Amino acid sequence: MDLYARVNILDRKAVRLPTGVLTEAISLDADPVERARGWVAKGADRLHIVDLDAAAYGDYENRSLIGEIIDAVKVPVQVAGGIRSPAEVERLLGMGAWRVVMGTAAIEGQIMIWDLCREYPDKIAVSLDVRPDEELAIRGWTVDSGRYMEEVMIELSSAGVAAFMVQEAGRDALKAQANLGILRRAIGFVTEPVVASGGARDMADLEALVELESEERRLGGVVVGREITEGRFTMAEAREVLNDVGT
Repeated sequence: MDLYARVNILDRKAVRLPTGVLTEAISLDADPVERARGWVAKGADRLHIVDLDAAAYGDYENRSLIGEIIDAVKVPVQVAGGIRSPAEVERLLGMGAWRVVMGTAAIEGQIMIWDLCREYPDKIAVSLDVRPDEELAIRGWTVDSGRYMEEVMIELSSAGVAAFMVQEAGRDALKAQANLGILRRAIGFVTEPVVASGGARDMADLEALVELESEERRLGGVVVGREITEGRFTMAEAREVLNDVGT
C-alpha cells in the first residue's frame, strides 16, 4: 500500500486548508518545492500535488512551479487541479508527471477520458468526491452530478483509468472518520487501485483504512497531509502501519 503526501499550492505557496475553503487557506513556512522534498525525506512513496489556482480559477501560473517539484524529487508525482483538456494532460505528462488526476472533467466528459486512456495508458487517474448516499459531487463539492459511485467507477474502469482517488464530499478529515463503507464498496467495484484521499484523524483511523478489504482487495494507498502537520501522527508511524499490510 502506497503512502502519498499531499502538497496544496495556492498563489505559488504551500497551503493548508482547514475546512477545504480557499479563503481560509493557511500559508505554510516551506515553499512548495521544499515541502515536497520534506515529504520525500520523511518517507512518502508518492506525491499528490493539487494546483488550487488552476482548479478554482483556471489560473495556470503554478504549472512551472509544479515542474520544479517534479525535477526536485525522486518519487512519482501525480498532479491534480484544473486538468480539463487533452492539451493540459499532454503538458503535465510532458513535464514528467507520473499521472494526472481528473475530477469533474472525467465525469462530465467520458468520451474524452476514453481517448486519453488510449493515448496515455496508466497515466490517467480520477478523483471522486462521494456523498453519503454515494452520489458524486462535482465542481468543488458545489454541484450534485446525478451520477453514482458504482456506475461511474465501472464505466471509467472500462475506459482504462489507472486509479481512483476517493474521498467524501464535505468531510473534515480531522473531525470525522472516513466513511469506511464507501471505501470498502469502492474497492469491490473495480480492480484498479483505489486510494483513500480524504485523510485520517489519527492512527486508529489509519489502521482502519489499512484493514479494509473487499473481494480480497485492499486500498492501493492513502493520502496524508494536514493530519501530520498538525501532529496527529508522524510519517514514520504511518509508514510502519502501511508496511504491515498483509503481514
